[in-house]
Amino acid sequence: MAKKLGDILIEMRYVSQDEVAAALKAQKDGDSRKVGELLVENKACDEEQIAKGLARQGGLKYCQISKFNIPPEVVGLVPVEVAKERTLFPLKRGKRALTVAIENKLEFYDLEDLRFMLGVEVEPVIASRIEIVAAINRYYGEMIIDGAEGDLDDQISVRGDYEGDEDFDEDDAPIVRLCNQIIAEAVRKGASDIHIEPMEKRIRLRYRIDGRCQVQEDIPKRLQGALLSRAKIMAMCKPEEKRIPQDGRIKMRLGGREVDFRASFLPSTNGESCVLRILDKENALVDLEILGMHASDFNKFTRIIKRPNGIFLVTGPTGSGKTTTLYAALKRLNRPDIKIITAENPVEYNLEGINQAEVNHTIGRDFATILKAMLRQAPNIILVGEIRDEETASVGIQAALTGHLVFSTLHTNDAPSAVSRLTDMGVKPFLVASAVLAVLAQRLVRKLCKCKQELDPRNLEAWELKAVGLRPEHLKGKTLYQPIGCDICAGGGYKGRMGVYELMEMSPQLRELVFAEAHTQDVRRAAMEGGMTSLQMDGVRKILSGSTTVEEILKITHRQDLSLA
Repeated sequence: MAKKLGDILIEMRYVSQDEVAAALKAQKDGDSRKVGELLVENKACDEEQIAKGLARQGGLKYCQISKFNIPPEVVGLVPVEVAKERTLFPLKRGKRALTVAIENKLEFYDLEDLRFMLGVEVEPVIASRIEIVAAINRYYGEMIIDGAEGDLDDQISVRGDYEGDEDFDEDDAPIVRLCNQIIAEAVRKGASDIHIEPMEKRIRLRYRIDGRCQVQEDIPKRLQGALLSRAKIMAMCKPEEKRIPQDGRIKMRLGGREVDFRASFLPSTNGESCVLRILDKENALVDLEILGMHASDFNKFTRIIKRPNGIFLVTGPTGSGKTTTLYAALKRLNRPDIKIITAENPVEYNLEGINQAEVNHTIGRDFATILKAMLRQAPNIILVGEIRDEETASVGIQAALTGHLVFSTLHTNDAPSAVSRLTDMGVKPFLVASAVLAVLAQRLVRKLCKCKQELDPRNLEAWELKAVGLRPEHLKGKTLYQPIGCDICAGGGYKGRMGVYELMEMSPQLRELVFAEAHTQDVRRAAMEGGMTSLQMDGVRKILSGSTTVEEILKITHRQDLSLA
């Protein structure tokens, strides 16, 4: 039978018999803490001496983590959740085993469980709890205080300076502080993406703000390995793997709110390129009124999404705000008496009260598979992240025809092209004509900052006005504006983005054209005659309202719009 810790500490002359007796009496009187904790609290000994006693009791080696220089690839072998939950830390990788520091042999979970979880042979050693916690803080950037978990990022005061930010924990490694500051500064500036791009002699850092990449201060090339390893550890990727692309996810608290990041690592000529997409729930989960729809489109949109069945499609290129629009619709429809299920790849934002399923192609859990299972869950509303193939399209349309309201996205340039895309996938035209309620095409344009100034239309080129469909008669009594730049918009003249929309509601005439497999231009012409406002026309409305500029609308104007202007 193993000796009791108190007896071992007495033998090692760290404590006296009276001190152990006092700790045992406290336990007898109802204190549930362990003898070691009580001895430390009573200042009979310190945590390091307790750890040495536990090592002797369990027949294990004792170590001081602070004496180890632990490379990122070793840290990456143990997920941060495991390190925090079980209070352990990886020290070194040998030929046969991974040496892991633990705080108490007597509390050590089944070694076989840990070996299975980490996929390596494990050799445990004892270290003091305070050293293990400090190592987790330093290498993972996660805080564990008095046994409770919290995020290091709660301490971040966001400023552009990378050096000497006093609100960062001084115990953190410099690379941890740098990585946290890069992320925090991006969130403060309202960026949607962080691009860390190794060049030949430097690391270029760019933030995508309002759809435009903005160059930040370069990062020294010597920090490349450490910075990318740190980012991989945060994203639960393998730091040592540099040959193949990797994807991961990061969750942090910044400015008192939860912010998620999707991480992508891509091997390139000068090293791995890293992109962190910022999924800021506070800014992304908006109400329908914030989307920027014109009153006529807004009223039509809110009426359509209240229909009990049918399929509603949102189209546009990547980054055009499709997910934001769909989430705004679900937010409006989400009630206790309505069951909503989503299939997403990946789940970008957690919506309270909504059942969300994530696609996982590696195990065969694709959109079509999830969608079929959804129908057995008796939902009222279904969201399918994207229709990519005939099977998903067919199941979605069948769901719409059997009493479900289905939302999904397609990648097409405009609304009329969506119906032909479905038939091109192999869906029967009569099914498309019967199931589709409406198609919303959209783009994002930058909004003018408050510092905007009036613009004389004579300063615009004639071709610019013609390209967006503006005629002299449109400008009578209207004021155009141009970007200037101020501190609020960081000199860019624009602040934030808004949607430009093209909403095509299916009418009996349009259903007949779709059934007859009419050309997309014929469908478009009929939709326009029926009152559809094109992307170009909605853009013009936003120019004349002073919300944006001709330059911005030119980026989304297509030649097919010009022919109908």
